Amino acid sequence: MKQILYKFIFFKILGWKIEGSIAPEIKKCVMIVVPHTSWYDFFLGVFTRGIVQQEMNFVAKKELFVFPFNYYFKWMGGTPLNRHKNENKVDSIAKIFQEKEVFRLAIAPEGTRKKVTEWKTGFYFIAQKANVPIIPVAFDYGKKEVRIHEPFQITNNIEEDFKKLKSYYKGVVGKFPAKSFTDI
Repeated sequence: MKQILYKFIFFKILGWKIEGSIAPEIKKCVMIVVPHTSWYDFFLGVFTRGIVQQEMNFVAKKELFVFPFNYYFKWMGGTPLNRHKNENKVDSIAKIFQEKEVFRLAIAPEGTRKKVTEWKTGFYFIAQKANVPIIPVAFDYGKKEVRIHEPFQITNNIEEDFKKLKSYYKGVVGKFPAKSFTDI
């Protein structure tokens, strides 16, 4: 029933579409979502997840996981992350991958909703350390389309891998176009 409601709102009312999918056998991956210019992106992710009916996850600072919000965040696929300065976040997130049977981590390589010209590298090192593929996901507000690309296996040549990954987002426009990532 929930999927029917999500499809009605997402496709009929909002006029969006979804291109591509994640193969069900891919239980663990890092999904890089670009561009990230607005809080609306979270809702697009929620609708997409509900429509494709696959678990998609995120990490957030552990301080957000307090009663009663902890139940909601965990239900939405969230995992608390200790963000103390002395703890390596890549190692902490790679450990989450080891502990979970299914963990499809959605992350914005821009690291913010503001305009950036460079991606942060954490997602890459998380995928490397956890030995999982990267799945590029585009939230294209210009075409009202969520595009889920094929899994990308990193080669450990970060410069070449970033060139290839960034190519998936050529011409993609965020909710706020002026904040869209354009270093392609």
